[in-house]
Amino acid sequence: MTAFSLGETGRTGLLRGVCLAALVLAVSGCAGTNKPDRMSTGSIPAATRSYDTMNMDQLRQAEETAGKAYERSPKDKSVGMSYASVLMMTGKNTQALAVMQQIAIANPADRDVLAAYGKAQAAAGQLEQALSTIQRAQTPDRPDWRLYSAEGAVLDQLGRSNDARSRYRQALDLKPNDPSVLSNLGMSYVLSSDPRTAETYLQSAIAQPGADSRVRQNLALVVGLQGRFAEAERIAAQELSPQQAQANLGYLRAMLSQQNSWQQLAKKDAKPAG
Repeated sequence: MTAFSLGETGRTGLLRGVCLAALVLAVSGCAGTNKPDRMSTGSIPAATRSYDTMNMDQLRQAEETAGKAYERSPKDKSVGMSYASVLMMTGKNTQALAVMQQIAIANPADRDVLAAYGKAQAAAGQLEQALSTIQRAQTPDRPDWRLYSAEGAVLDQLGRSNDARSRYRQALDLKPNDPSVLSNLGMSYVLSSDPRTAETYLQSAIAQPGADSRVRQNLALVVGLQGRFAEAERIAAQELSPQQAQANLGYLRAMLSQQNSWQQLAKKDAKPAG
């Protein structure tokens, strides 16, 4: 099997378009739990329940509920952070940033708030500002692995892959084998047109307890980028409905078609191993 390789134009166009959204900017704690992580130093507790498993109708309902709570208590830190989180999930990044700006003004030294504010800045495209905010949230005496991973995700979006990988490895020093960090590290290599190395990290990530569907879909993406589409479909379909899996792969096909690569890769995938 020939590894998928892109030139500089393809890398900045195709791979950034497909892969940057796959980076996990998880600076608000583990999804679905409010329990502090005893294995890490200074871990940031979740500000709200996870919205990751909700469909769009459920997210809209959650947004309405959180919005009403925010209207009643606009200065409440947890209410504001919860509202900003669901706004980002529904794609309202500018509004989420505005909410987090107000919370940050009221809580300028709060580590949790700074972390969530940095996430909102990154989602709104303010990458340099996000990097500065996340770095301010980090403290040398109580380093947080999630902040290192979040900093790495922003650095990757800024094209600073070596610095990003250094942060991911710092995160893994504090939280060995964390699947979200391994996934980010893998996607960093995709952005450098090295899907083989990326797959190694993603295979490790998916084998860890707590690996969620995003990690599996990232693995499917990386396998598909190497032309192994049937395998990618099997991976994607393990946790998604057939319709969702086909939609994901359809998006990948469309992106690859823009680079005139899909048919060539499919032909290579169909050839028996020599």
